[in-house]
Parts: sequence; C-alpha cells; structure tokens
Amino acid sequence: MEEKNQLNKENIESRTRLKAIIETAVDGIITIDGRGIMESANPAAARIFGYEPEEMIGQNVSMLMPEPDHSLHDGYIARYIKTGVGQIIGKGREVLGKKKTGKLFPFFLSIAEVKLEDKTIFTGLVHDITDLKKTEERLRESENRINSIIQTAVDGIITIDTRGVIEMVNPAAARLFQYEERELIGQKINMLMPEPDRSLHDNYMQHYHETGEKRIIGIGREVSGLKKNGMVFPLYLSISEIYLTDRKVYTGFVHDITQQKLSEERLRRYAAELERSNRELQDFAYVSSHDLQEPLRKIQAFGDRLKTKEYEKLSDQGKDYVDRMLNAASRMQNLINDLLDFSRVTSRAKPYVVVDLEKVLEEVLSDLEIVIEKTGARITRTHLPAIEGDPTQMRQLFQNLISNAIKFSKEGVTPEISVTARELQPKAHLTATPGDELVEIRIQDNGIGFDEKYLDRIFNIFQRLEGQKYEGSGIGLAICRKIAVRHGGEITAHSQAGVGTTFIITLAKKHVQ
Repeated sequence: MEEKNQLNKENIESRTRLKAIIETAVDGIITIDGRGIMESANPAAARIFGYEPEEMIGQNVSMLMPEPDHSLHDGYIARYIKTGVGQIIGKGREVLGKKKTGKLFPFFLSIAEVKLEDKTIFTGLVHDITDLKKTEERLRESENRINSIIQTAVDGIITIDTRGVIEMVNPAAARLFQYEERELIGQKINMLMPEPDRSLHDNYMQHYHETGEKRIIGIGREVSGLKKNGMVFPLYLSISEIYLTDRKVYTGFVHDITQQKLSEERLRRYAAELERSNRELQDFAYVSSHDLQEPLRKIQAFGDRLKTKEYEKLSDQGKDYVDRMLNAASRMQNLINDLLDFSRVTSRAKPYVVVDLEKVLEEVLSDLEIVIEKTGARITRTHLPAIEGDPTQMRQLFQNLISNAIKFSKEGVTPEISVTARELQPKAHLTATPGDELVEIRIQDNGIGFDEKYLDRIFNIFQRLEGQKYEGSGIGLAICRKIAVRHGGEITAHSQAGVGTTFIITLAKKHVQ
C-alpha cells in the first residue's frame, strides 16, 4: 500500500513539474487531436498568436494559419492518418502563422506524434523567428550594399586566401589589369606582379605567417603592377587582414597612380627647368651688371677729369654735353645697382628669422630722416607685429614704398603717409598651418596717384608711369612684389590720379622650414 501511495505521489510530482515547464516555456506548445482541435495551448503560444489560451482551446488549429494552409489543413491530417506520410511531423520547417490581428509572421514549427492509450495527439512546438528574419534581411541588405559598393568602386578591390589565391576581384581591378574577372578567380595573385615581386611573393607571405612582420598589411605603399599586355604601371596598394569564422583572408585596395606619377615627373622637370632658368637669369643679371660697372667707371672717371681739368676750355655747348654725359652715367650707375638688388632678392636669400616689423619701420624712418625733414612729411602708424622673414628684404620693402610715397607727392602739398597693419586668417583651422595666418600692411599716401588701369604694369621691372619727371629705374616696385611673393604673400594697390595711393601687402606670419 505504501509503495502504491509513493508511486502516485511521484506521478503527481512529475505531472506538476511537466506542467510548470510547459507553462513557463519561452516557445509555444500546442496539442491537437486527430481532427485538428486544440486541446491545450501554453501561455507562450497564446502570446505569440495574440490570443488568450481559452480563446484557442476547443478551436481548430487552422485558425492560426493563413491561406492556403487554413483551408487545406484538415486534409493534411486526414492524409497523414490514412497514409502515415507527413510534411512536417517529425521534421520541422519554417511556416507562416496568423495572429489574432490578421498579421502574418514567420515561425519554426516542429510536430511530434504522441500515442496515448485511447487516442493519438499531436504536439506542436512554435518558435517565433520574426526577429531572426529581420536580422537576416538586414544582413542581406548590408551584404547587397557592400557588394554594390565593391562592384561600383572606382579603385580595384581583390581578396586572396593565405596561399595567395584570388577569391574575389571587382570590375575596377579586372579592368585595371586588363583581365576578365573569370580569368583571375582561382589564380595566384603574383600573376599581377612584375619581377622580382612575382617570384618572391610566396616568400613574403610565408615570412609574414611565420614572423608577423608587416611590409604592406595595414600600412600601404607604392608598388608596381603588371597588366595582361605586359605593361608595368605604378599603383598604391593597401592590404587589410580579415578574420572570417574559420579562416583568414587578405583584401587589397588598388589605386592606379599612373597619372599622379606622370604629373609629379612633369612637375619635377618643370621645377628643375625653372630653377635652371632662374639661376641663369640671376647669373646673367649679376654678371652683366658687374661687367657693366667697369666701362661705366671709365666713363665717369674720364668725364670727371674732363670737367675738372678741361671744363673751362669748353664751349657752352661742350659744357652741356659733359654735364649730360655725367648725369646719364650716374643714372646708369643707379640702374645697375637697382638691377643687382633685384637679382639678390632670390639669389642671395637668407634663412628666415623672427623679424620685428615695428623695429624695421623705426630703422627705415631713421634712414629717411633727412628727406622726411626736407619735405615735411607726416607719418602716422599703428603697431606692426613680428613675422618670420628676411630682415634685409623687409627693410627694402618698407624703404621702397615709403620713399615712393614721399617722392610721388603733389607739388605744394605736405606728404601724409599712414602705415597700418592687421592680422588675417583666410581659412579657419583648429591649428593653423604655415601660410594660413597672414599680416596685411597698408601704406597710404596723399600723392599724385595713378589710373588703376595701369595697376598690372607698375610691378613689372623697368616700368615707369611718370617717364623722366621723377628719378628712379622702375625696379623698386618689382623688388617689392618679389619680396612679398617670397614671403608667402602678394602686393597690390588702390589708387586714383590726383588723390593718392594705398599699397596693400600681405605677408605670411610663418613659413615651412
């Protein structure tokens, strides 16, 4: 009797445990009889289909199916009972379910046949795979997007395995190497390399696998490629190491730099030719100017002797000739000196140092003290900053421009000259790079001015708008422009005839060392 009671107690506990498992299961569990009528539905099944359990029990399970399964389900059961052949029973597959709201959703259904003492029932396990399907769809979209990018990329993309065999090549890469994609898949990557890389590539890979020492992977560098027609061309290659589930592959990104290399070579040759040409011009100006000095000194020396020893013996016309000759020789001397100054701006350029423009202006005004007193010129100024530059050339710049402002003053009008400065940064940067920060200097006068249609001419060598009325060689403003350009800036002017001129100079605060 005790054994029987113990057995009943164990059966009750077993049923209780089984019921608890069914009631708390995450997946849906539904049992139906041979007619398709639901005998039980756990809370998870009811929740999945949007019903209460009592709304499902006693109803035909086809209520949870969309067409055509809804109409055909009773036939499925009858055929299975008659033939023993089923489509899902004992197998499981993905099917569509229908919620109470009418919404369709995917789930995985597995059905087991359970034979009881008096009847046969079917137990269905329902696993909602809606989220899984959404994830799969997103993965497909992502894969399609990536494939689209790879297929339409301008640069070549090639994937190889650890043996160097090509697994994938996009159209751009095939086009770049002049192959069809099918000609490359399954081939060794070294077929796209000229010697010696072609023969050594397997050793490169083996060395990397053994030592981990990287030469291109994750770094990138310029290499040579080999087209199908045998032509060798330059390319930039960067390689990524990719770990898949069960293996490792390498993806190479190939950018053709043929045009870049051609442009670099043209630029190199142009720069070399320009340097040679400039050097020849500077040498010509320097040597020619020195060669002109000797005969000019003789003209001046014999002219001075003629004036000191024979001058009184000459006729008035002869005296006029001697005076004109000596004046012309003096102008020629000044012209040669100015030409030498112009050539020195580049040929004798000094390294840049920090230059206090305020101090430079003080020194220039001190040098011009006599002419300033003689003309009564009034000069106003604001504070000038310090920049990196050539101190001598900065003095040349200020001296030429302030001297011009005084020289080209209106007759009977006191020269008024203002020197102002402000700092500019045309392009915004978190950290300014050399050339981004500029100093703008304005030198304004109330002189004779000029018509701005001649603006381009005044900065050219030997250009003089006022002819012989004012002393000078016409080189001063050309020197100013050369200095401004060498210091990372430019010079221009605003002017109006009879009103005055404002010269605007920009200079970089810092330079590339």
